[in-house]
Formats: sequence, structure tokens, C-alpha cells
Amino acid sequence: MPEQQPEQQEVPAGRLPAVSDEVREALDHGRPVVALESTIIAHGLPRPRNLAVAEELEQLVRAGGAVPATIAVLDGRPRIGLDKAQLARVAAEDGIRKLGHRDLAPAVAAGASGATTVSATAFLAARAGIRVFATGGLGGVHREWTHTQDESADLRLLARERIAVVCAGVKSVLDVPATLQRLETLGIGVLGFRTTQFPGFYLRSSGEPVDWTAGSAEEVAAVLRAQDALGGPPSALVVANPVPEAEQLDPALHDRVLAGALEACAREGVSGQAVTPFLLDHLVRHTGGASLEANVAAVRGNVRLAAEVAVAYASAS
Repeated sequence: MPEQQPEQQEVPAGRLPAVSDEVREALDHGRPVVALESTIIAHGLPRPRNLAVAEELEQLVRAGGAVPATIAVLDGRPRIGLDKAQLARVAAEDGIRKLGHRDLAPAVAAGASGATTVSATAFLAARAGIRVFATGGLGGVHREWTHTQDESADLRLLARERIAVVCAGVKSVLDVPATLQRLETLGIGVLGFRTTQFPGFYLRSSGEPVDWTAGSAEEVAAVLRAQDALGGPPSALVVANPVPEAEQLDPALHDRVLAGALEACAREGVSGQAVTPFLLDHLVRHTGGASLEANVAAVRGNVRLAAEVAVAYASAS
């Protein structure tokens, strides 16, 4: 039998997106807010740890003096800022979809629920007026791009939204040099935080240099204010924040396991959108969970820095 499609529904324009009272009050009064994506909750971590990490990340934002705005789509309504019950629902409910920017309109029309990726989170956060967003690693240009033409939707979306994305670089299973070239082509700024090397997600360094470095949250905020003052076409600023050295994945282990993952991917004929989840899962299983721990450590560091940047930006605005 053909798969049953969800019933389409009319969506009043005033419903989109729904901003929580706490986040709205903070934005209205110029107080610092940090956007958080929800894909790591629904799809990136095992239960019940995913909810514990989600709650921890929000607490880290609060401890840094900012308001957390975790973003998701629930029953067809994009929500910016989740309460405890909504956060628990994203973490525990079966069938929560993974939504990129292109999936938002179909999800809204169908009344679907989903966790937002970098592209969807950045889009909704920027629409609400949030200037700073923390995540783990960006999507980018895939390996074998010359054959597959496979590139994350994150890049083009970030070329159109004025938001700072604090991240640990791009996922190391991708083509990092090609991704950096693509960021340059699209006019997306890249700022290394206390590093001259672009981070490698699980690793402190990808081996690729960055052109600009900031030594403090105040310096990052100054770049954001300069973006605002210059005007022109909107585009994001990638704030590349390396995972703490003591918590990075062992580089030799990373390289060995990733090589095996790429071989397995080719051998099993995995292609398209299935490639990145396949490679990341292989890394988790064949590093004894060490890659997952490095991922969580990177996200924690990015959230702390994002809160500092949001506070510094708000204090001078």
C-alpha cells in the first residue's frame, strides 16, 4: 500500500514562528539570547542522555548570563524557545523528523514535528532577531564532491542570514579544504577563536589555516557590530572554536577509524544524505564512543563561548 501522507492544514501567517515569552521579553529588552539547534537532541545522542545534555546546554547558556532559545517544530509550528515538556518531547518522541531549511514549509503545512538542523535553526533564529547561535559542527562539501555534487544546505543558508554561528568547524568526515573554499566563495566570514588553525570537529585542528583570529568574546562581538555597521548583503560569521585539547578525539585513532569508515561506505554503496550519518555512526562504534564524547565536549565549549559573545554583543548595542 502507498505510504499515507499527513493531512494538509491551513496555517495562519500569524502563527509563525512562535517565540516563547522568555525569549521574546529578552529580545524586546536587548538582553542576550543564544539559539540552540534540536537535531543533536532528537538524532545526535542516545536516550535518555540526549535530554540530560539538552538541559545541560540550556543551563550553560543561563550560567553565562544569556537566555537559551532551543528551536524545533512541534505539530507544524516552529518554536523558538522550548519549555521543559517540549524539550522532553523532542528528546523522547518517536517519529521526530530531521528538518533542514527546505523542510520547514512542508512540515508546517503537514502539521509535522521535527528537530531543526543548522540551516533551519539559523533561518528561524535570524528571523526572530537572534544574533548568536551555538552548534557542534557545520555541514559542508562532501568528499567526492566532483562526482556527487553533494554539499550541505547549511552553506547557502548561512550566506543569506546575518547570524554568528559558534561551532567546532565542520564535521571531519567532510572535505574540509573544499568547504573552506566554498565559505569564501559564498562570502561567509570565518573567525578562529584563539586559534590560527580551522578546527576539525572532533579534533582541535583540521590542518587548515584561518585568516582571522579573535582572542576574546568582546573581539568577536566587535566583528558582529562591524558587520551591522557595514550593512550590505546579509551573511553569517562562523566562529570556529576548537574542542579542548584534553577532550579531543585521539588524532591517530580518528584518522584510522575514518579511513575504515570511508572504505565501508564505498563497499556498502552508501550514497547521498545517508553518507554523513553512516560515517558518524561508524566513528562512534569503532572508537568505543570516544567520538561521541568529543562531540559533546565541543558543543559544551561552543555554548559557553556563544553565551559570552551574546553578552558582549548585547552590552555594547
